[in-house]
Amino acid sequence: MAPTAVLARMTDEGLAAQARHNKAAVSAAFERWAAGGSGFFTEMLAPNVIWIIHGSGPSAGRFEGRDAFMERAVAPFASRLSTPVRPVETEVWADGDHVIIRWDGEGVARDGRPYENSYVWIFRLVGDQAVEVTAFLDLAPYDDVLRRIPAPAGE
Repeated sequence: MAPTAVLARMTDEGLAAQARHNKAAVSAAFERWAAGGSGFFTEMLAPNVIWIIHGSGPSAGRFEGRDAFMERAVAPFASRLSTPVRPVETEVWADGDHVIIRWDGEGVARDGRPYENSYVWIFRLVGDQAVEVTAFLDLAPYDDVLRRIPAPAGE
């Protein structure tokens, strides 16, 4: 086998192994979250993560850093729920350092109305943490919860 073919094969095998590892890491984190775990974002997101929510609603945007994302996107939404959003169905694909997860989530708003949404998140992992995330979801029900339910006092 020619040296370039050997190198290409080793690279392909390395990428496949990396993809399997990354898929397993993200899948396991989602399973813990679905089972009631609360540390998904701190576990999976690097402190310097760039999280981009695509869309045209007021919640779309770019968040630089895990703390900024948690404070500006996660906390305001979570504070309006009586039960947190949990993944109820997931599909995961991986290619090298990228993992794509399509998932359906369900929770209950503080007014008793259900919240349901479908998501696609694309992670770029370094080690076992996401350094970039691109998120797609239906922003209408998400923004509806933010508009309909008042923020708790002090928020």
